[in-house]
Amino acid sequence: MRYKFSEVFEKNQDGSLTPKNTIKIGGVMLGAKSIRFTKGVKFAGMDIFEYFDQDIEANEREGILTIEGFYN
Repeated sequence: MRYKFSEVFEKNQDGSLTPKNTIKIGGVMLGAKSIRFTKGVKFAGMDIFEYFDQDIEANEREGILTIEGFYN
């Protein structure tokens, strides 16, 4: 299913990004609001900021959103 970036991540006052709900990226599960992604830092091999405002391909199951990829 296709999601807007802003449906999955929120931008914090310090410019970092936080997942709004529990997500799974690259096999790693992160609870809602449990981590802050900052620009230039790679997580599961990717810098989330490289995909800022791009739509996200993801599947939701049992309250966990598994991110499969990003649209250009």
